[in-house]
Amino acid sequence: MEKSEIEDMFSALGPVTIRPMFGGKGIYHKGNIIAVEFQGDILLKADATTAPAFESAGATQWAYEGKAGKAVNMPYWSIPADAFDDSGIMAKWVKLAYEAALRAVKVSRLSRK
Repeated sequence: MEKSEIEDMFSALGPVTIRPMFGGKGIYHKGNIIAVEFQGDILLKADATTAPAFESAGATQWAYEGKAGKAVNMPYWSIPADAFDDSGIMAKWVKLAYEAALRAVKVSRLSRK
């Protein structure tokens, strides 16, 4: 996906930074990773608070095959299909991804204390 397409997708948040990452791209807002682009798909960050909404909307969680063939679920979900046709709906999902990123940072800081 082209940089301008990614920036448009996340325009409801404001500027995003895109960096190469694990054969794909990491997408950041205000220094927090909010999404990844992998094999042409954008996957939004989710957590225990937001994952049920993604699942209810028909999104799928990113998983890869780990050791011994066991699936490893990652905290990233596909974008619900209706968001691609409606910037207001897309704004909702990217804002949820940013909120999940902020919660992840908060938990990480608390666990270091």
